[in-house]
Amino acid sequence: MVSLILIIAASLFFTGIIIRTKSLSSGRKGPGIFQPMKDIIKLLRKGSVYSRTTSIIFQIAPSFYFASILMAILCVPLGNYPGVISFQGDFILFAYLLAFGKFFMIISALDTGSSFEGMGASRESLFSMLAEPAFFILMGSFALLTGQTSFHGIFSTLHYGSHISYMLGVLATFVFVIIAMIENSRMPVDDPKTHLELTMIHEVMILDNSGFDLGLILHATNLKFAMYGAIISNFFIGDLSLMYTIPIFFVVQISFAIAVGIFESFMARFRMSHNPQFIFILTSVSLLIFFGVLLLLQKFV
Repeated sequence: MVSLILIIAASLFFTGIIIRTKSLSSGRKGPGIFQPMKDIIKLLRKGSVYSRTTSIIFQIAPSFYFASILMAILCVPLGNYPGVISFQGDFILFAYLLAFGKFFMIISALDTGSSFEGMGASRESLFSMLAEPAFFILMGSFALLTGQTSFHGIFSTLHYGSHISYMLGVLATFVFVIIAMIENSRMPVDDPKTHLELTMIHEVMILDNSGFDLGLILHATNLKFAMYGAIISNFFIGDLSLMYTIPIFFVVQISFAIAVGIFESFMARFRMSHNPQFIFILTSVSLLIFFGVLLLLQKFV
């Protein structure tokens, strides 16, 4: 329950810090940190408009997407404090809860009957599929290292005692940062501010959503960013008490948001054909982590 409350709190300002960082990087003052959340609240107060060509799938998909992310957040622990849902192999449920929500957003885009939105749905599904092996190899490697198969068990027993283990922690942080960028359709894979037809991915999928539905989708993105920030913070928390855990959590969240803002300010977007190659790098890094774990456990013959 502790992690759920903190993630919801972090989601209120996460996107605002990203936008403010990008504004300052370009020499502008920019909006306030809570402006994106104010915009979402305005959308949540409005009604949704549905096309006559859409079915019930289009109407329920945003709610399913939002609910799937909330359910996934319930699996995320915070140091010694397990998530609301915690059991052996819970990271598998975590991954497929996110996939469940993504599935409904994809078929929702297809339900509009627009080939334009279908193009974005195709790209979204491809990139998510390519990022999935990196996540499972990474979590499987740490499960092998710690002898635990749950989020809470892995993070609560994960300790750094050598140069190799520190390197594994850094690489794992890198992998989760890039996965978060891909899953939230950010640079260098996707630019949430562009409306160029040939390069849009996530934005084109939600062009027909409006009002309350659009507010749910936008806030789900904030929650997903904060959720990955919470997972990253677990690599630094260990078995510390709550007095140290909460400050570390928010320091990691703010640092993550600033890093995303800086990354997007100075990193050019890749050509669409180069995105699969970039995402495949994550699988290579995850395999490097796996070999590092084997080295720590002296499994090499």
